[in-house]
Amino acid sequence: MKRVEKVICKSVLALAVIGLVYLFLVGPNLVNACNWGSPGGQDYVPQRRAPGETAYNVPAMTKEQAYDLIANHIKRVNPNLAIGKIKDAGSFYEAEIVSESNEVIERLGVDKQSGRLILLN
Repeated sequence: MKRVEKVICKSVLALAVIGLVYLFLVGPNLVNACNWGSPGGQDYVPQRRAPGETAYNVPAMTKEQAYDLIANHIKRVNPNLAIGKIKDAGSFYEAEIVSESNEVIERLGVDKQSGRLILLN
């Protein structure tokens, strides 16, 4: 009986090691770990490019496009917030996120070429 127990213990240990190796090498997709959005964070961070385009073959973003991008993002994050002043800061636009009482809560930047949001606090 002891020999059978040793074989069973070794088999269980081997399966546990194989399972851990599989988990660490292949593992779950961390982007979809919360079951939210699509891989690559495209739903979390707004992307302005169409599939196959690079940031350099698209014309620079206008202030109105930046406003729309930030408005869509803010509406998804917290609909009680609003966009304050937007100013041109060189390679990006700088926008103030304000509360209902017009208090500046956060400053966000929008890259003119890629459309990426940048936290500026």
